[in-house]
Formats: sequence, structure tokens, C-alpha cells
Amino acid sequence: MYALGPVFSLLAVALVLTAPAPARAELRISDLAIFLNDMDVTVRVVVLGAIPPAFQESIHSGIPGHVRFTVELWQYNRFWRDRLLTTKVIERQLEYNVVTKEYKVASVKGETRPAYLTRDLRDAQRVLSEVRSLKLAPASTLEPTDVFYIRTLAETALRGDNSFVTRMAGTAEQTVRQSDYRTIMRGE
Repeated sequence: MYALGPVFSLLAVALVLTAPAPARAELRISDLAIFLNDMDVTVRVVVLGAIPPAFQESIHSGIPGHVRFTVELWQYNRFWRDRLLTTKVIERQLEYNVVTKEYKVASVKGETRPAYLTRDLRDAQRVLSEVRSLKLAPASTLEPTDVFYIRTLAETALRGDNSFVTRMAGTAEQTVRQSDYRTIMRGE
């Protein structure tokens, strides 16, 4: 009878360890569009869940939230490793002013644009989470028959600190998405 005690203890520990983690909003790239015109390869990226509900209390207490987009242009190589052609990094910061009750979205890296002020959190999230017309490379630098694709890494974190520890603590998230394969040459 006493021998069952350790078995029940091990069973209880196994149940606790295999229990699902609490649900939280997941960061995901909902829209990744590539535009090929005669001049440039441009990209549009939209991320959902840039400011998860778990971050909102921290942001309202004055801790800034950061969103970083790393957009890479890759050349596909059938028999060898793919080749990285160019990388662009855009980072934005969301701050809340407790006195004026305004949200401020400011560019930290990769773009020059004026700070955006609003009193609506949803409006601030929209500005924070959308990259429009990011020019990656002139179309003339790519061979018309080369196959290429875009790989995008989106990260969100409080204070801009995205590491394994902060992701496990729930104060940072990241996601990756790759586009379909493309060529400059248009089909006939």
C-alpha cells in the first residue's frame, strides 16, 4: 500500500507537466504581398497581434512596446544553398503617455517618418503593425529568370528585448513567414 505513494506522485507530476499552457494571443503575419514593377521589388507586410492583451497593462503603465520587421530577399538555388540578396529591418515603438492619454508610434530603425499620435489603441496598433511599400531592391539587379522569395520575421516585445527568456516569460513573441517563389519575367 505504501509503494503506491511514489507512483501517484509521479502521475501527478506528469499531469502537471503535460497540462496545456494558458492561451495567449499569437503573433502572426496575415498579409505578405510582393509587388514587382518596372523599377523596384516592394513588399507590404501586415502583422496581427502586435500588441497582445498581455502587453496592454504594461504599456499603459509606461513600458514601451516594440515591433521589429526583418524582411529578406532570397534567391532560390536548386542545387545549393539559397543566397540572401538583401535585408531591411524596420523597428517601431509604441509609448503611452499617462498624462495626455495618447499613444505615440515612433520609428526607431529603418525608416524616417514622423511620430504618429492618437488616443485610440486600435489606431495605434494599425500604424504599428503595417509596413507599406518597403523597397527591397531595384528590379534591374535581378535576372529575369532567377527565382526569388521574401522571408519575413516579425517580433514584438516589451522594451524591445526579444530573447528566449522573454519569450518564455510572455513578454515577447516572434513569427516567420515565407512568400511564394517569384520571377521578374512575366508569364505569357
